[in-house]
Amino acid sequence: FSAAHSNVPLYQYIAKLSNSTIRLPVPSFNVINGGSHAGNKLAMQEFMLLPTGAKTFKEAMRMGSEVYHHLKSLIKAEYGLDATNVGDEGGFAPNIESAEKALEILVKAIDKAGYTGLVKIGMDVAASEFFDEGAKKYDLNNKQPGQPHYLSSEELVAYYLSQIEKYPIISIEDAFEQDDWAGFQTLLTSVKGKNVQLVGDDLTVTNVKRIQMAIEKNACDCLLLKVNQIGSVTEAISA
Repeated sequence: FSAAHSNVPLYQYIAKLSNSTIRLPVPSFNVINGGSHAGNKLAMQEFMLLPTGAKTFKEAMRMGSEVYHHLKSLIKAEYGLDATNVGDEGGFAPNIESAEKALEILVKAIDKAGYTGLVKIGMDVAASEFFDEGAKKYDLNNKQPGQPHYLSSEELVAYYLSQIEKYPIISIEDAFEQDDWAGFQTLLTSVKGKNVQLVGDDLTVTNVKRIQMAIEKNACDCLLLKVNQIGSVTEAISA
């Protein structure tokens, strides 16, 4: 109502309320699904394309679309026609068993589209989904009954660092279970200078207290802002 009364678009009014400069973000293309969003064996939830080398939002959309179509062809060739069905979040859900396989096929698609170095990779790990409360460890085979592949928090840090070295990963969301503050702290310290952002979603849940705690504990350097998590636009701006 206030935006309408002021005769300005809602996004401009919100920017004014939060004293922010309007800037279009780099779009994230959610192209491979695993975790609770797909029926495959992949523990990690989302693998995304980030066209950071684009000069405009329009160019970023074109680049993402082109890589998406190359990815579809590669998945069809390697996993069959039915593997191009999509998961709950709209990404492909082929029967990929490991993050490495997902990352490798993404790198191939980026290369085939001619955007190596211009399109990077983001991951929403959603590690809370494969954290084993009983073992107090992370099970990378949680969707493969009877074949656990447990990693401690420290081992998971090492795992992420090895993937960052091998693949053009620049964003990792919810890398650990939401209360594994030590894991988040260690990884953030370890990626300093590597141009990788660590995103809090389940960690911070757009909650002012959780966000403040994440800042104090130096647990992440980026957050996912969701109005539906906190209840109102005003509270989201405060967060």
